[in-house]
Amino acid sequence: MKVISIFNNKGGVGKTTLAYHLSHILAEMGKRILILDLDPQCNISLYGMQEEQLEKIWVDEDKIIDNGFYDVDMKGDNFKNLLKTTRTIHFLLKPVEEGISDFEILPPPFKITENLDLIPSRLTLSKYENKISERWSGMFLGESLSIRTVTRIRKIAELYTEQNNYDFVIVDTSPNLGALNKVIISTVDGFIIPCLPDMFSLYGIKNIGKVLTQWNRDFSTCRSILSEEKRAQFPQKTVAFLGYTIYNAKKRSDKSEYWNLPIAHFHYAEKIPDAIKTYIDERVRTHLSEEMVEVPIGDNAVMHTHNTFPNMAQKYKQPMWKVPKEEKNIGNSKLYKETRIKYEKFALDFLKRVKTLDD
Repeated sequence: MKVISIFNNKGGVGKTTLAYHLSHILAEMGKRILILDLDPQCNISLYGMQEEQLEKIWVDEDKIIDNGFYDVDMKGDNFKNLLKTTRTIHFLLKPVEEGISDFEILPPPFKITENLDLIPSRLTLSKYENKISERWSGMFLGESLSIRTVTRIRKIAELYTEQNNYDFVIVDTSPNLGALNKVIISTVDGFIIPCLPDMFSLYGIKNIGKVLTQWNRDFSTCRSILSEEKRAQFPQKTVAFLGYTIYNAKKRSDKSEYWNLPIAHFHYAEKIPDAIKTYIDERVRTHLSEEMVEVPIGDNAVMHTHNTFPNMAQKYKQPMWKVPKEEKNIGNSKLYKETRIKYEKFALDFLKRVKTLDD
């Protein structure tokens, strides 16, 4: 199993759209996928389930999220029944947040399709992020609760994989460089940077590169001073860069330029590989060939704008290529269906890059 994050500290770059559609196409290709929503904005949760379903999950666990387990009978039938239904990632992290033992059973994930499951998020994840910040220094002292707090997200992915035999856990994140994303990105196997063809994405790569170097240094220091037993709770390898994508670029009417981009967009797009080579530490991308560093994942497959297609996908809780089955009178059904070809091309390149992690 590989845990993969789609991450950029700039919003609006297609992070959630990419995570959702990559998960769907991999599932259709026979891979077993778990989406882990670690963005408090819950966008990918609302891609995968109805708002009423998510609200019901929240309401059922509100008391515990707000007040902890102080007056909860954790041996009682009500609590046992609660664990028999889908819970949010914050609920699953709550025992660590409160410093008590973990649940004896794993609540079932929400099933989107036969091969695709979801652990939804909720707005309260900032509470867990605060605990990460409070306990961060304790990790270097070998404090068990601190280590558990930092590594629990990865552990949850592993536990669900043991139960459901996932090939990939796809993690959707918020667009910031805070404590929560620090532990997510530092404990996944690989990450993808989605970009817009603009100045802000170039600065986003620069920011990611700087903090990633510091995060890796922190975790490396921690591993070097901890006992072998406590070191084993961390991933054995440093997170690896898998490549970048360009999202929502306008399409040029002629085909005189390779990526079929207008000059303004191509001007920024061609600078992305140099920004990666300059700011993303070479040690987290040595497994990639020079071409994999320079060329977007899937080349130009998902590069051009999808217009309102993602909105329709969220409306019908389906990937874009399945929207015509829901909207019978849609005028451009062929274009919707063709998105599957594009995401399949993207997924094949993604799988090729993931394979380099084990070579």
